[in-house]
Amino acid sequence: MRWDDFRVSTNVDDRRGQGPTGGGMLPGGRGGLGLGAIVALGLLGWALGIDPRLLITGAEILSGGAPYGQQAPAPRQDRPSGPPQDQTGRFAAAILGNTEDVWKAELPRQAGVRYQEPRMVLFSGATRSGCGMAQSAMGPFYCPLDRTVYIDLSFFQEMRRRFGVDGDFAYAYVLAHEVGHHVQNLLGVLEQAESAKRGRARAEANAISVRVELMADCLAGVWAYNSDQRYNSLEEGDVEKAMKAASAIGDDRLQKQAQGYAVPDSFTHGTSAQRVRWFMTGLKSGRVAACDTFSQKDL
Repeated sequence: MRWDDFRVSTNVDDRRGQGPTGGGMLPGGRGGLGLGAIVALGLLGWALGIDPRLLITGAEILSGGAPYGQQAPAPRQDRPSGPPQDQTGRFAAAILGNTEDVWKAELPRQAGVRYQEPRMVLFSGATRSGCGMAQSAMGPFYCPLDRTVYIDLSFFQEMRRRFGVDGDFAYAYVLAHEVGHHVQNLLGVLEQAESAKRGRARAEANAISVRVELMADCLAGVWAYNSDQRYNSLEEGDVEKAMKAASAIGDDRLQKQAQGYAVPDSFTHGTSAQRVRWFMTGLKSGRVAACDTFSQKDL
């Protein structure tokens, strides 16, 4: 992927190395899990839609450490930071900058909605978010309350190590998926989905979550199409890498790897085939309208 010439976003808050800012157990504490294990469990929880705290609590108990959430350090204020200077940080800021440039043009043109730039917080271990405590264990996530994407960049290392998913475009797909949730927020989709889930049985609420996630996959494809049209950003093999990433984190594949079988009613992100299909739908069309997963009977 050609990203060196992308504009680096100024909407990045680099909190790495600042340590936790209140709440949660310190990763790697005495008798507890190391940061690598925390991130690995977070990757699994993020992909399966399972609260990572449940996975970590069990692992902490088995390892002889205190249960997750105990021995919390005292809260403190985040320090302001400048733009990231390291390669991985610059990459994340450049991808965010490119999503800003693409969506500023495409969202008004295609949907008649002005694009308001989100922020992105890079952190290590833990930090505060508008949606509560952000932990590495959660994996990348978008908080609609403060319109911010949160990510511990060691997540990319876990993608490579755990699932064999590598390459800049695969990592960009992860970031673009979270920005896709921001686009959904601006379109009112997230609010409508949350309203629709209230009072529903767990399986029905999960089915709504699947449609939200697959739409974000599609919007990541819309970004990639228009970025390539404007900046000639894609290189040979990039699409295959992103498809591999989408396939690797399908609910069915992950559940079969973890427990030997899949439980469709518990899916929250979609199957491998669905995630690939919807990413490719956005990538081939470049149109927001093509990403309406809620109007489709069969996903």
